[in-house]
Amino acid sequence: MRFIWAAVIYLFGSVQAALACQLALVLAVDISGSVDKHEYRIQMDGLAAGLRDGIVVDALLEQEAMVTLIQWTGSSRQRQTIPWTAIRAAEDVARLADQIAADERVWRNYSTAVGEALIAAEQALKSVPHCARKVIDVSGDGISNEGAAPDSRRAALTALGVTVNALAIETDEDDLTGWFYENLIHGEGAFVMTADSFEDYPAQIKRKLQRETTRQLSRND
Repeated sequence: MRFIWAAVIYLFGSVQAALACQLALVLAVDISGSVDKHEYRIQMDGLAAGLRDGIVVDALLEQEAMVTLIQWTGSSRQRQTIPWTAIRAAEDVARLADQIAADERVWRNYSTAVGEALIAAEQALKSVPHCARKVIDVSGDGISNEGAAPDSRRAALTALGVTVNALAIETDEDDLTGWFYENLIHGEGAFVMTADSFEDYPAQIKRKLQRETTRQLSRND
């Protein structure tokens, strides 16, 4: 009988922990052909450093967040390379940051399918329906040139209750920030931030993570 009660208590605790999730965060990283080996490394190291920031760590812990990473490029080439990670202690964030820093690039030399990246993120988010807030963090250096148009996903994103934020890495004269603003971001409080180059990415992704992970904490002030 004691074994049965212990099992019940364990299962109840697991359910309570799952239900406590206040934030599901998808980190969607551009690995299209315009991103070279050095620039890929800047993105992954920058993301890892951003996650280790004290403000971000505290926010993820406070919200008992779930975090995953998707590498994306052309149509049919999006992969969830780091599975959902439950953040319950600072060590969980540190471990996730280490995994991201060590994550190997999946593809090279393919197109830029931003809408397909959203579809992949939507599918991943269906695995964490218990999380109160769902955010897709898209970073990229180019306008979508293949696959579904990003704005064609708005109805599906609304149905799932998803916010899409973006970090535009400006590398030419296309005004990617404006394009992301018009075509990609979605949901209440959605925003675009700009990195003036790949070298500016680490500073801006840290600011972006701080903003999107802590926004919910002050929302009801």
